[in-house]
Amino acid sequence: MSKIAFLFPGQGAQKAFMGADFYEKDREAREIFDMASRILGFDMKAICFAENELLHKTEYTQPALVTTCLVMATVVEKMGLVPDVCAGLSLGEYSAITVCKGLEAKDAIRLVRKRGILMEKAVPDGVGAMAAVLSLDTETIEEVLSTIDDVSIANYNCPGQIVITGRKAAVEEASSKLKEAGAKKVIPLNVSGPFHSPFLSEAGKELRNELDDVAFHELAIPYVTNVTAEYVTDISQTKDLLMTQVAASVKWQQSVENMIQQGVDTFVEIGPGKTLSGFLKKINKEVSVYNIETFEDAENVVNQIKAV
Repeated sequence: MSKIAFLFPGQGAQKAFMGADFYEKDREAREIFDMASRILGFDMKAICFAENELLHKTEYTQPALVTTCLVMATVVEKMGLVPDVCAGLSLGEYSAITVCKGLEAKDAIRLVRKRGILMEKAVPDGVGAMAAVLSLDTETIEEVLSTIDDVSIANYNCPGQIVITGRKAAVEEASSKLKEAGAKKVIPLNVSGPFHSPFLSEAGKELRNELDDVAFHELAIPYVTNVTAEYVTDISQTKDLLMTQVAASVKWQQSVENMIQQGVDTFVEIGPGKTLSGFLKKINKEVSVYNIETFEDAENVVNQIKAV
């Protein structure tokens, strides 16, 4: 029996006009976008459905992307495709938890707005940095980083792609040493801070206070946490995991490998871009991978999977 996972992208996947066709074609999609505008006090459609700078500002990016992913997932489920498990990359974990019924959409959207604000103010501009390390094995990267203070691994994305994070000078030093150690490329990322590093520990603690004010619900299906790459079935773990997640490494490759070990053979990336689909093809070429970022994609993918 085929098992299906829904996957949700993280910050960086956002793009202008995301979700616009869902808004046009589905009443419930319109209700979710309009609800997001109401509770946040700004026009979510204006952020998502046009070229604008705010879409790439963390405190707006995070609620805009989660709103869009939840709209898309709602429509996909209405079309008759439902997951056995969900996972999301960093920010995408909030979409995953919501689709698993652990959070209400309105609470997830409010939370990620606050999360974005806390992350932006955690480290002054110019202090931190991140970089993607290509074509170097994990053990070598970890060995090099162990010799440098204030730099660590942010993301284990897939074989051949690890993201490092930390103090800007330390990331630059590590980048040079990693090239010497054999990395094909080390690419600086255009980000506003050293996300998923210990520098964001305080932001995680402040986020924990926000999490305490939100009602979480029993999960209808499990999700896989970035922090440990394990299935979560007990919602009581979630607040601490989301607090830790802000400053911890994202174990994405390990999460996907765990889902495959648990029998998942069909992965559906829901949201703008195809980043997670690209990672998946490098993690395991045997599984089926689909991507939904337009209403037409949703119709086609649901029909394809139902036909299998």
